[in-house]
Amino acid sequence: RIFVLGIGFFTLCFLMTSLGGQFSAKRLGDSPFTIRTEVMGALESRGVLRRMSDMLELLMKRMDILARLENGTDFHKGDEARFPLDRFQPAAGLMERIQAIAQNVSDIAIKVDQILRNSLMNAKMGEGRRDQCEVPRDPKYPDCAGKVEWMRARWTSDPCYAFFGVDGTECSFLIYLSEVEWFCPPLPWRNQTAAAPSPPPLPRTQAAFRSDLARLLELVGTGKESLSFMKKRIRHLAQQWLRAARHLEQKLKGRQRDQKHILVHIGFLTEESGDVFSPRVLKGGPLGEMVQWADILAALFLLGHSLKVTVSLKELQSNLGVPPGRGNCPLTNPLPFDLIYTDYHGLQQMKQHMGLSFKKYRCRVRVIDTFGTEPAYNHEEYATLRGFRTNWGYWNLHPSQFMTMFPHTPDNSFMGFVSEELNQTERQLIKSSKVGSMAVVYGKEASIWKGKEKFLAILNKYMEIHGTVYYETQRPPEVPAFVKNHGLLPQHEFQQLLRKAKLFIGFGFPYEGPAPLEAIANGCVFLQARFDPPHSSLNHEFFRGKPTSREATSPAALQVSSQHPYAEDFIGKPHVWTVDYNNSEEFEAAIKTIMRTQVDPYLPYEYTCEGMLERIHAYIQHQDFCTTPSPSPPAKAQSPAMQSPPSPLALSPNATHLVWSPSARRDPRAWPPACNGSCKQQRPDPRLCTGDRHWKPFSEAPSTLPALEPTPPTFIFAPRLSITCDSTEYEMNHLYPAVAENVHECYLQKEPLLFSCAGHNTKYRRLCPCRDYRQGQVALCRDCL
Repeated sequence: RIFVLGIGFFTLCFLMTSLGGQFSAKRLGDSPFTIRTEVMGALESRGVLRRMSDMLELLMKRMDILARLENGTDFHKGDEARFPLDRFQPAAGLMERIQAIAQNVSDIAIKVDQILRNSLMNAKMGEGRRDQCEVPRDPKYPDCAGKVEWMRARWTSDPCYAFFGVDGTECSFLIYLSEVEWFCPPLPWRNQTAAAPSPPPLPRTQAAFRSDLARLLELVGTGKESLSFMKKRIRHLAQQWLRAARHLEQKLKGRQRDQKHILVHIGFLTEESGDVFSPRVLKGGPLGEMVQWADILAALFLLGHSLKVTVSLKELQSNLGVPPGRGNCPLTNPLPFDLIYTDYHGLQQMKQHMGLSFKKYRCRVRVIDTFGTEPAYNHEEYATLRGFRTNWGYWNLHPSQFMTMFPHTPDNSFMGFVSEELNQTERQLIKSSKVGSMAVVYGKEASIWKGKEKFLAILNKYMEIHGTVYYETQRPPEVPAFVKNHGLLPQHEFQQLLRKAKLFIGFGFPYEGPAPLEAIANGCVFLQARFDPPHSSLNHEFFRGKPTSREATSPAALQVSSQHPYAEDFIGKPHVWTVDYNNSEEFEAAIKTIMRTQVDPYLPYEYTCEGMLERIHAYIQHQDFCTTPSPSPPAKAQSPAMQSPPSPLALSPNATHLVWSPSARRDPRAWPPACNGSCKQQRPDPRLCTGDRHWKPFSEAPSTLPALEPTPPTFIFAPRLSITCDSTEYEMNHLYPAVAENVHECYLQKEPLLFSCAGHNTKYRRLCPCRDYRQGQVALCRDCL
């Protein structure tokens, strides 16, 4: 009897487990696309219930037979000593429990049968609905019919559609296009399955300055030479970063700062983009981009923000919530990041894998763009129509979302990087250890030295020349024998070499790298070649295809008139000399003068750790490209006599430009603050703002120009700037607002994304916005922090 009871008990457990598995594995009604699967699962469950009921009934019959046998014999009397009777007394209770379980199982079977009947009926109704769906004709959804037609032909082109339940029926198309995408109206019979509204966002966490970079080094990861280089740089500058963070924290005086969730995706390091940098880190390849990315990571982390760092496409997809497939469908959940810092490679990868979500969330993207992107190249329609389209532009982002290594143009945001800052003791030591006749050549690749024998021969007459050109087995033939080549040096050893040298000389390439600023910071004089005409995408292969003109006639951009325009324009003599290398006499005279010149180590504040922290803090707290833009002004002014609202601008005391009127209304949310603005006409000098040391171009020109252009602006500006406007035009043109004085015509800007400080045309005198700036921080106005 014990054996039979045991068998019965374990059989009961097995059956209950099987039944529970049947119910837990299937959930009825999750989706109309799983109705058939659920019904089959329920039918199997009903069979299990019946079999269980039959077995329990058989078990009860056998137990009843055993009980009758027990009453008719003295089966157990001789074994009472070993098997007390009280051990078998619970048998009757067990029988009652089994009977109760059997009854419950019978009741459950009846209920399951009822559920199955209802499910089958609903399934038939659902199938009928799915077969009877028609494309709605709703003027609010004009693209619905076209999208359904596309789905009919292409729904199998990407597995992501099946992931969202598309199965080839009309209703599945409409459900997808109304609930996952938004091209069709919701189906009335789907109201009960509509997703509940998302809960309100949790309260913002306040960002707190960090005092340890160890966690950041873990976030950067391993496995690539590029990452190892970046981590070494972060470690090397750690103390300067931490000291700068403490200073900025004191400067902000406990100001509230929201902690942002930030994804940093370094696209050029992914295998999908080729990762051409990592294999060249130890072979003299360009390091400027990795220097900048290492500094960006350090700044974001120390400011107290939550970071995710990715250098692979798989990690990017996982962090974004990309559905399985080829990237045609939107993200499965709302984007979990407030900001995404990436580059052009990463931008392309995001667009390929985010589907329609890319357009929705692109306002959160910040593109690290070494040379900048001008508005004429950024606006897709305009670039296509006017011949500005390149492989790297046409993203329709706000121009300030592009962040550059140097302040090339006020249209973009200046991100920058940092150079090592010396303390007073180190500065004195450098001055005492300088070798006045020692020069270091800027160029780690042998190709840079090719064809420079003439310059090197002149320089060799006065100085001992050192190089840091990479070579594996033998001396590169491009490097003359009189040059002392150290090979590729680690960053610390290269810094020591600069601290001994008197001169750091460039031969025209690479353009705008960090090395000249490092040399100047270590007490070197930087000598570079003047380009005549300046290099640009119109005349030089290196810039061809890049989304910027950087022409000599561009009124506010930093033209490529030399190897390092920032050093030429923002630092200048005695630290920076720019000469014509084609003129041997001028070149030799510059060498002689430099040898007699004493300079101290110099580093612009905006390239210190504190300067970069200050700049990134201001961008994160104040730049917002996701708010709804203000309505555009009327398409065209009708008459010069029409009434205009009061101008926010007033004539300056010296009558040379317009300034913000003290009585003008100001939007407290505007950034940069409007009170720092003014407006000037373009003078014959095309470099209107950059050439004036008291005024710098708007770093947010595309957003501030509309504020400087009320409706209609020409009639407000015209009398105060002595301009007569007989007619006006209002169109999409990156050169507007402007005035054609010879014919008294005024031109207004129609497209907000095309407000620009770049570009020039002899036909127009353009209106140029200018502002003040913080000492040593050209990217920020005095009240922008």
